[in-house]
Amino acid sequence: MTTLAPSPRPQASELLAAPPLPRTDPIERLPILILFPHSRCNCRCLMCDIWREKRKDELSAEDVQRWLPDWRLLGVERVVLSGGEALLHSDLWAFCAPLKEAGIGITLLSTGILLTRDAEELVRWCDDVVVSLDGPREVHDHIRNLPRAYDKLAEGVAAVRNADPRVTVTGRCTVQRANYRELRATVRASHELGLERISFLAADVSSEAFNRPGGWEAERASGISLGPEDLLGLAAELAALEYEHAADFASGFIAESAEKLHRRLYLYFAALASEEGKRDFPAVECNAPWVSSVVEADGTVRPCFFQPPLGNLRQGKTFTEILNGPAAIAWRRGLDMERDAICRRCVCSLSLRETS
Repeated sequence: MTTLAPSPRPQASELLAAPPLPRTDPIERLPILILFPHSRCNCRCLMCDIWREKRKDELSAEDVQRWLPDWRLLGVERVVLSGGEALLHSDLWAFCAPLKEAGIGITLLSTGILLTRDAEELVRWCDDVVVSLDGPREVHDHIRNLPRAYDKLAEGVAAVRNADPRVTVTGRCTVQRANYRELRATVRASHELGLERISFLAADVSSEAFNRPGGWEAERASGISLGPEDLLGLAAELAALEYEHAADFASGFIAESAEKLHRRLYLYFAALASEEGKRDFPAVECNAPWVSSVVEADGTVRPCFFQPPLGNLRQGKTFTEILNGPAAIAWRRGLDMERDAICRRCVCSLSLRETS
């Protein structure tokens, strides 16, 4: 099986990129599968409530062995380990082994706190690591709500590099009120840490994802999101980022183009801060429900991080039966992303394209 390249670099021009993979039903090809091996996290981030989860749900190595035939029939090429912090799993390498043996590429999304401890084993099983980076040292530690979080991240990235420099290590920054003036400093920190690339996205404050059943109340959301008074500062920071880091945009070290960051950050926060109906959210191009799926630590299957569940693998049905059942097909066929409230406010859309 040919595995998807880890964290593929952006096209020289988004306009010249290959067309997105088609939205076909029933789904016959599912290149990406996102798994939550563990339900808990080892940070206490301002913009996330996963760390408040009291249960310790896990997907087991036996689960992977049982479900793997379905995944192989669907042509899964890359598994993304998300959560929760996957490195908290009781036996993560036994969990990864059947995936690696099946020729499936493995990406780890991590806080970076445990990378030093696990670097030697990690590089045996994962070819791609994406770490969370919230800004320079003081800002990162404040948002992570954890002493020495930045230093532990730096030590962990270095440990992975030393263990196997062929493993891709990149960063992702969630932009919010506490760090929107630090985009340039975040790029500098990315270089300092030895990351290969940095990506930016807006903080999600409107969905039930990240262990927020029922969503956040307005006061909590406003503490993370940008208000009208912040937009001028964000625009200035984006302009300075484009000017001072032109080489990083050109090389792909900053994963998004300057124009995409304007859409993804400024236009998004401007819509969120405006009165209802006065400013629309940027248009979303996404094929996630047709080319990827999420399996949470309790067996819940979702079409993406944000949309409601399609079923649960602990309740008797196979993955294919859930993914291509009548209810799931009807939901996908009825999904209008221009009108759907969750899609319109999505901060992390996926438009997977064919690669050679």
